[in-house]
Amino acid sequence: MSLRFDHVHLISADPKAAAKWYEDILGGEILADYTLRAAPQINVRVGGMTVIIRGRRPGEEPVATRPMADFGADAERYSSHNEWGTDHFGYTYRGDLAAFCEELRAKGAEFSVEPWEFSPGGLICYLAAPDGVSIELVQARG
Repeated sequence: MSLRFDHVHLISADPKAAAKWYEDILGGEILADYTLRAAPQINVRVGGMTVIIRGRRPGEEPVATRPMADFGADAERYSSHNEWGTDHFGYTYRGDLAAFCEELRAKGAEFSVEPWEFSPGGLICYLAAPDGVSIELVQARG
């Protein structure tokens, strides 16, 4: 196959704060911090994937997506909330996801959906990342 996944691109109200969140909470590595098309842009490597975080370009007026914090721990309500476009991006965690979530919480992470068992032995949760971004964490099986 000639296609290979390259990056996720996010627009942020505060790119530096968002990049710091990915660095501090998820252990990301800031690869580059520059200006492109008159907007700040920061590339962060997280779990083998590049997250490009850019600020507002001149003339743009981005609007907020959904307020993820409104869902709290209500996984049923979250899973029934759909919008067109990107819903979330996800990572598989190899290890004890419940313990990892406690480590994230100790760093100040907030969850739009608390860890819950979505299938027998399958733990899943959603992090509330900056700018209304939702990040799924799912425990690897086996």
